[in-house]
Amino acid sequence: MPQSTEQIEGETTARDISGARGRLNLSGKLLLLTIPLVMIAAILIYVPSIANFSVNRLNDRIAAANTAALVLDAAPAGMVPETLSRQLLQSIGARAVAIKTGQQRRLLAIADMPPAVNRNIDMRTMTVWTAIMGAFDIMRDNSDGVIRIIGAAPLSNEQFIEVVVNEAPLRQSMYRFSANVLLLSLGFAIVTAALIYLALHFLFVKPMRRMTANLVAFHENPESVERVIAPSNREDEIGVAERELAAMQRDLVSMLHQKSHLAALGLAVSKINHDLRNLLASSQLLSDQLASVPDPRVQRFAPKLLRSLERAIAFCQSTLSYGKAQEAVPDRRMIAIEPIMNEVRESAGVATDPAVVWNSAIERGLIIDADPDQLFRALLNLVRNAFQALESQPHADIAPKQIRIAGRREGAVVVLEVSDTGPGIPEMARQHLFEAFQGSTRDGGTGLGLAIAAELVRAHGGRIDLVEGTIGATFRIVIPDRTIPLDRLRGERWRA
Repeated sequence: MPQSTEQIEGETTARDISGARGRLNLSGKLLLLTIPLVMIAAILIYVPSIANFSVNRLNDRIAAANTAALVLDAAPAGMVPETLSRQLLQSIGARAVAIKTGQQRRLLAIADMPPAVNRNIDMRTMTVWTAIMGAFDIMRDNSDGVIRIIGAAPLSNEQFIEVVVNEAPLRQSMYRFSANVLLLSLGFAIVTAALIYLALHFLFVKPMRRMTANLVAFHENPESVERVIAPSNREDEIGVAERELAAMQRDLVSMLHQKSHLAALGLAVSKINHDLRNLLASSQLLSDQLASVPDPRVQRFAPKLLRSLERAIAFCQSTLSYGKAQEAVPDRRMIAIEPIMNEVRESAGVATDPAVVWNSAIERGLIIDADPDQLFRALLNLVRNAFQALESQPHADIAPKQIRIAGRREGAVVVLEVSDTGPGIPEMARQHLFEAFQGSTRDGGTGLGLAIAAELVRAHGGRIDLVEGTIGATFRIVIPDRTIPLDRLRGERWRA
């Protein structure tokens, strides 16, 4: 039972995974890349968060000190008992509060004589960078010192207010906040990494793994149509890549089938070439004896039969012209077109069929710079195709069956046209018209005729095209004259 493409790709993927044990695949690399990136994002969030927490705690101390300063400053001098001052300072978590008014600096309340101040923090001039650095300095310092915080005073005539607080409570609160933030960030990082990983896995990794498995499976059997990837309906770059890959694989399968056909054809012809060449040689000997018969009709047709046999033997010598890697280099010389056309007409069987009209419109005395044998073969293939297309038409068709041959010179090029009034070339066949085994439009045709003609014309530096908008089919051949080097031309003139 033949396997489907999904089964083949699944087996290939499983085989690749089992063979890649101990080696990190794309999903593992994506996971290892996602986790540190999310952790970096969490750290970038934590750094300003801890700085902001520190600034808010310091501002809270300034705000509490402002409230205490208003109470202490409103009481008459010496009217606030020391126990009340201590309780007030203890409620705001401070060891001393002072304000500066004008040039006078007053100590409003003090719990006891504080030790030396470890650091001074001025909230009026604090920036983002100093807030971050100050927060980490506080967390890094393990001493039990004090901090002097300077902030804006509550009254307009006061310049600033100072509050002295212990550093340890602030540090401990920052530690707790850091632990909470880090745990929360770690949880968010794990969830975010998982979501990002799954999103990237289904959007990119899984389709790429599918294409990779298909490429491996296609490499194992590139001639199987079942190995061609089935593109998805995605409209993004992945979908475009899948559709282009499918088109490329289909073209490759078609090309490999064509190459296999050519290889099989070459093998078959090489097997029969030896015997066929011997038979043709025997026929040539009989034709030589036939040429000695004095019958006028025999004398008329014997030279043509000999030329046909000579061409057949030459073709067998090369096995099959299209079976070779390339055609031989044309042996070009200036030749007349009209005799070759007459021979093509007789060889194609048009001369003996009264139902087909042969219309020749070749310029008088037209000559062409070409290899006569190769030009004969190219024209014979075109005329034979036209004759076979006319034969396939039903007899009830009232349109006349006609083959028209036109030839003219246009400067340094010769233009030849072979036309017929047949059914024409179908649109499907036009896409691969000059490719071997692709351009045939009739049952039993091999599609080699147009391919051989195109190769022979290209060997002369010319081109062959299907003329659009005509009745039936019209093929135009354009062959340029060879360029003659100036030194050769001068030598010929000097010898003349």
